[in-house]
Amino acid sequence: MADRLHRNNIAVVIPALNESLRIRGVVEGALAECDNVIVIDDGSDDDTVARIADLPVVLLRHPHRHGKGASLRDGFAEALRRGFRGVLTMDGDGQHQASDIPRLLDAANRHPGHIVIGARLRKRSQQPRYRRLANAFGDWGIAWGTGYRIADTQSGQRLYPAEVAALGDVPGEDFVFEAQILISAAQQLGTRCVSVPIESRYACVHTDEEFRASHFKPLRDFSRITGHVVRGVLARGGIAAQYRSIRANPALIDDPSGEFASAPVVQQAAGSR
Repeated sequence: MADRLHRNNIAVVIPALNESLRIRGVVEGALAECDNVIVIDDGSDDDTVARIADLPVVLLRHPHRHGKGASLRDGFAEALRRGFRGVLTMDGDGQHQASDIPRLLDAANRHPGHIVIGARLRKRSQQPRYRRLANAFGDWGIAWGTGYRIADTQSGQRLYPAEVAALGDVPGEDFVFEAQILISAAQQLGTRCVSVPIESRYACVHTDEEFRASHFKPLRDFSRITGHVVRGVLARGGIAAQYRSIRANPALIDDPSGEFASAPVVQQAAGSR
């Protein structure tokens, strides 16, 4: 039991840039599931900080915008400084549900040492079509860096073991950092990812919830991610071996319900690997 991850020995890290619309609800939800919340304000010029000023969180502030990668690095460093054994990330825009945190923790304990990704597989029809296509392309590209397939490499709701959060010199800024940390963990530590199905939450006709416009720009950011990954693959060589590895290692899904067990590119996770 001492080795298990739980709400007291992990930290929730929330990078935030102009999130006044939903940040309070996001933080309150995280606090309901975890006792340790770290918010990194990346130079917001709205009421983001004021909205959470009375909440019991650790607040780190950038005087100017540094990007999501820098916010995550600072959040990881603070969590590790405080001795936490895992870091769970959530975006500040309300896309992720804090109620999924226990499910990610359960998956982490069934698959020790894995990165756990909240994969937006449920109600995926609500996700804009261009985002679904862009995410599928990103999943394919990042597989060339990791050597195995991952369901939803673009999700920002993740649970990182402390040893992954402690990786130094992970290159890439903004959203490239989130792609590269999966690759660096695979190459340096042999770390795999396991995905937990969660619900997609977007502004759409099915809901009256308000969301701010996404900071992620598919054309711009996928071009950056793809270029970054391709350069790395070409530099390392061994393309044929990497292709064989990708083919042999489908995405791992922690899905006790069996809902996604028959999906064409995933497999149900029955236990730790």
